[in-house]
Amino acid sequence: MRNRSQVVIPLDLGIKIDEKDPVRKLVEICDELDYTDLYAAYLRHWRKIDPRTMFELLVFAYMNGIYSSRDIESACRHDIRFMWILQNEPAPDHSTIARFQNERLTGVMEDLFYQLTEKLYQMGELSYRNMFVDGTKIEANANRYTFVWAKAVAKQLEKLEIRIAKEVPEVALRYDLFVDTSLEDCLSHLMKLANLVNLTFVSGKGKHKTQLQRDIELLTSFYERKEGYMEHQTTLGSRKSYSKTDHDATFMRLKEDHMQNGQLKPAYNVQIDVESEYIIGLGLFPNPTDTTTLPTFLDRVQEKSGHRIENITADAGYASEENYTYLEQNGQKAYIKPADYEVRKTRKFKKDIYRVENMPYDPETDSFTCPNGKKLIHTYDNHPKSENGFRKTKQNYICESCAGCPHREKCFKGQYENRKISLSQTFAREKREASDRINTPEGIRLRVNRSIQVEGAFGVIKEDYGFRRFLTRGKRKTETQFFLLAFAYNIRKLCNRLETGRFGVALFDVDVA
Repeated sequence: MRNRSQVVIPLDLGIKIDEKDPVRKLVEICDELDYTDLYAAYLRHWRKIDPRTMFELLVFAYMNGIYSSRDIESACRHDIRFMWILQNEPAPDHSTIARFQNERLTGVMEDLFYQLTEKLYQMGELSYRNMFVDGTKIEANANRYTFVWAKAVAKQLEKLEIRIAKEVPEVALRYDLFVDTSLEDCLSHLMKLANLVNLTFVSGKGKHKTQLQRDIELLTSFYERKEGYMEHQTTLGSRKSYSKTDHDATFMRLKEDHMQNGQLKPAYNVQIDVESEYIIGLGLFPNPTDTTTLPTFLDRVQEKSGHRIENITADAGYASEENYTYLEQNGQKAYIKPADYEVRKTRKFKKDIYRVENMPYDPETDSFTCPNGKKLIHTYDNHPKSENGFRKTKQNYICESCAGCPHREKCFKGQYENRKISLSQTFAREKREASDRINTPEGIRLRVNRSIQVEGAFGVIKEDYGFRRFLTRGKRKTETQFFLLAFAYNIRKLCNRLETGRFGVALFDVDVA
């Protein structure tokens, strides 16, 4: 019978770990990183566990789909790979792990991530030539029914202002104040009066409130409600909603709906850049649409990585004059499909003679010719502004005369006597060039790789890693968590590419007719 209580000499745990296990590649990569900023996050030199070891533990946990600090603590006590990372150091408790991620790594994790991408660049895995961009919505760690809506706040504030304008002058006259006395000044005067007469505030059944107390309570409720609405508007900014339990989260319509009825849930719009199957940049945005995120996102990635990207490939959600112009001005090629690309290919679109796209255009006179042979003459320009402050120029054309036109009913519906069309010639040119570009052999190859690489990355993160909801609150902590996940994803991807023989291969081959 075996004696399990017999004392044995401990062996090196590394002997029991397979040579191809990802933990070895993780430690190899992490040992070469610069942790100066991470060590600077500690005010004292004394630490229970080396921060570098803590970082390796966290990344390896994320590589294995373990995100809970308690589960990571358990793995450190029972998984020999975690024990090998610890190298005889004591297993950290869950509070130490959570504090390290939420406090020490915040503000440092992004630099560590870009150190990893730079190492991949030096290894020849990245070239910063072809970048694939996409976004997805991931649910925030916030209560689902704690929404604050911008329209509701504005409506309630307007109603409150009307009531204040009606009742405050009445209170002011009651105490010999001017009719135009503000709410704040009136309330301040009443509080001073209450102190002067030693007013005792009463409440409860059978207690009689004085007129002064009732007026003070009324004005106080007005003041507090107004301050609350103003605070909501400050938090909202340009957003339409936010969550009370995570002010940085915005309510968005997610594909994965827990109630299967299309309800809005608090979430972040996660943007990632992928090249050679690696995530090379990421960012979290409060707006649910992808269109307005591209310039800000690319500037951040290129600044942090220190590399300029040549070709940008994205889906039709990024097609806008602002994005096309931004890439054109920076000398970058945009392989972005126009939003109406598929519609333009239909027979119905091509045969619609009333569409401005199908009308003959004369560049010399800068005019269109309608089906009735009348000229739509360039009359004036306007300059609408986007959410990001981008100002574009739209040309407006008005028909010389639509009187008695047999096409009037089918041509346009509106209150104007003559047809008016508005379009951006710059945007029209950019869409034509983008359409031509994505139909070249190189464009087709990049678009197919976009579907494989960037959408594949989100598929792995959500399905294989099981990451569908953030565990932290606030944009800084949430972004730190996703940087950790992207770091772990890249290490896994490097191991996989080495094992399958795809090391150094940037794109998947596509048969182009």
